[in-house]
Amino acid sequence: HEEAAVADAAIAAVIAEMHRVDRLMSHYKPESELSQVNAGAAAGPVRVAPELAALITRALGFSQLTDGAFDITYASVGYLYDYRAHQHPTDEQIKAALPGVDYRQLKVDPVANTIRFLQPGMRIDLGGIAKGWAVDRGIEILCSMGIKHAMVNAGGDTALLGDRLGKPWVVGIRDPRKQGAVVARIPLQDEAISTSGDYERYFEEDGKRYHHILVPGTGKSPDAVRSVTVIGANATRTDGLTKTVFILGVERGMEFVRRLGDVEAVIVDRDGQIFYSAGLEPPH
Repeated sequence: HEEAAVADAAIAAVIAEMHRVDRLMSHYKPESELSQVNAGAAAGPVRVAPELAALITRALGFSQLTDGAFDITYASVGYLYDYRAHQHPTDEQIKAALPGVDYRQLKVDPVANTIRFLQPGMRIDLGGIAKGWAVDRGIEILCSMGIKHAMVNAGGDTALLGDRLGKPWVVGIRDPRKQGAVVARIPLQDEAISTSGDYERYFEEDGKRYHHILVPGTGKSPDAVRSVTVIGANATRTDGLTKTVFILGVERGMEFVRRLGDVEAVIVDRDGQIFYSAGLEPPH
């Protein structure tokens, strides 16, 4: 913006909105609405803000779209992992918790704005979609304030408003194994881009990498891919789809992207090889 004070006020408004979304949807904060859902929804319907009910409904839409590859109920197993303490559940613990991983047992009443779990032991985690939602809300606020050129980034999820004063924004995709290095740079404007990788929250044990992206059907981390980047119209969509493509792997993931038709993807596989969807293929 031409006026620094207007730009500063816009930044402050977006940061405030990020904190608001976090207070509503963080599973780390015991007082958040999401935590209250996890504490009580197996016993009966829990009333939530319309915004939270709507985002959970969107998450269920992703589950249907992806045949369950994206599933916020993965947290029923996910909470057993502690990446900082290098702890993972035993096969027996996973087996006991897996019945709680089933998005079809999660019911939203859009009229009453209530959430209900039909399966005991079920938990949800919006980590796969809430950051994208917060970024999109930031862009909405900037638009309402008359801002025309902006980048909103929340660690791995970025949305771009307009261009960078006559040139496209250039967003780098980080190298999953080299801190500070990038594997590709992509010029973008008025789009969103999200990256999910096995390097965000992880630990290694006996040559195996345990990371925060889990296959809903097994409760374990997939190892065919190191990172997935998705480019699309909004960050809620790109955020949700990176986890899906990660879980599906290179072939099925790219086929899924092709079928959707409204997003592009970059995948770095377990050997460091880079794959681009059709609309991003670099010239040979």
